[in-house]
Amino acid sequence: MDYTDQTIMLTGYIISNLVALLMLWFSRRKPVTARALFFLLFVWAGVTNATTSISTPGVYLEYADFTFLPFYKSIILGFFGRNITVIVMCIAICQLLIGVSMILKGVIFKLGCIGGILFLIGITPLGVGSGAPATLTWAVGLYLLYRRGAKNYWWSSFRKQQPSGII
Repeated sequence: MDYTDQTIMLTGYIISNLVALLMLWFSRRKPVTARALFFLLFVWAGVTNATTSISTPGVYLEYADFTFLPFYKSIILGFFGRNITVIVMCIAICQLLIGVSMILKGVIFKLGCIGGILFLIGITPLGVGSGAPATLTWAVGLYLLYRRGAKNYWWSSFRKQQPSGII
């Protein structure tokens, strides 16, 4: 993707924010669907970041142009810029773990929600480069899922319920 093309950037920005609003709605009304969507989002992001960090790591330096915090810019162009692949691979692994946690239950699910919330808040200062404010909308969606909790694995939502009282 050519980040200098404003049309592509604007389209991606609009789509990201519309998807985030939709996922927020699912988090509130249809948590089983929301969990699947967050699973897909984080696994897709993890795979994309892992492959991009290996094939074209330099594209991550472009995020320095999008951030509104000078502190982030200096990190991106400094330490991060000298260690892109290692850092992004660590991020990708965390994204994959967050994604997998969305289909699990209990404490692991809740830890995944917390990790996802922290990650999304952490990338918000990248501005349009992170799709902000979509990142904050997704964080709210994860918070709603966190509050609700997950007593069952995601896939168990599709099992037929056994009628009670039948011998």
